[in-house]
Amino acid sequence: MKVIVSVFNNLLTDQRVEKVCKTLSEDGVYNIELIGNNWGGLPEMTRSYPVSRLILKSKILRYAYVEFQWKLYRKLLETADRNTILLSNDLDTLLPNYLVSRKLKIPLVFDSHEIFTEMPSLTGRFTQKIWRSLESFIVPKIQYMMTASESYADWFHKTYEIPRPVVVQNFPLKMANTQDYNQLNSPKIILYQGVINPYRGLDKLIPAMADIEAELWIAGDGPRKIEYQELTKSLKLENKIRFLGKLVPSKLREITQTADVGLSIEENHGLSYYFSMPNKISDYVQARIPVVVSDFPEMRKVVDEFQVGKKIANYTELGKKINTVLQNGKQFYENSLNSAADKYCWEKEEPKITALFEKVKAENF
Repeated sequence: MKVIVSVFNNLLTDQRVEKVCKTLSEDGVYNIELIGNNWGGLPEMTRSYPVSRLILKSKILRYAYVEFQWKLYRKLLETADRNTILLSNDLDTLLPNYLVSRKLKIPLVFDSHEIFTEMPSLTGRFTQKIWRSLESFIVPKIQYMMTASESYADWFHKTYEIPRPVVVQNFPLKMANTQDYNQLNSPKIILYQGVINPYRGLDKLIPAMADIEAELWIAGDGPRKIEYQELTKSLKLENKIRFLGKLVPSKLREITQTADVGLSIEENHGLSYYFSMPNKISDYVQARIPVVVSDFPEMRKVVDEFQVGKKIANYTELGKKINTVLQNGKQFYENSLNSAADKYCWEKEEPKITALFEKVKAENF
């Protein structure tokens, strides 16, 4: 049984797609073929299954989307046969997959990593209407769907009156607790990992560092990086804030384990952020470092259930909450983080994927 997986990125750092492909390929039933593109470059990578990346000539994202739709459609037609399951990741791959699924009469699984039409980058723009039209046309026709948070599943279920999607959360593989609590950082380290986009709280965090006795490490890249570097310089905080750039997953895991607190402090600017369970929270938990998170539905569950850190209702309390967690120290949260790590791990999500694909196979072949 062939599974053709498609996603709009260069594949290197998309850990969700990598884990899903690995889970299915190791099941022994499915032959995986993964399709991405060269948006963001063509870094070297090796996988245990065939990988291809479509070459896009467009330099502007909206044109790249259009180019990708056509090229992906042709690639899928070349690659798929009647013994194929299509796996479309996010709305920006859905149209070609849907058309090929209908044309060849083969099943399609849609994995929505976010609520694409409610992303801050689309809010209030004309392109939001285009994507919403596409979403409202295809999603109600999708028979098999999974998504990345309980709140996302509820939203799709209520908005499009479809069966509730299977929830497969993007947790990391379970890790042993390797923290050495006798080795203390001086100064202590605050970690933000992820894309440097608007509405991630970084423009509030950087000024707050003036009153926090610690270093801030920002692991990631993105469109606001230069702006935030300039903000850091203007506030004369270069000695307290380090921009580490985009790191491969293995290096990022090393960095994460050294931190004293991990942050996920998104702003409420669109339902996709508000209902998200960011990957970095479970990454922090597996590394056994406490967290400070926005008081949003999915994020607050982690803190409320396991007491692994603090929530912020607004940014005025950001410095206070970070300082409290730093003063408590990592060992204070050890037992809570160990319990949370048992729950927030990929091993608990894998059976949901294999069950969904067994259902697809049983109902279509």
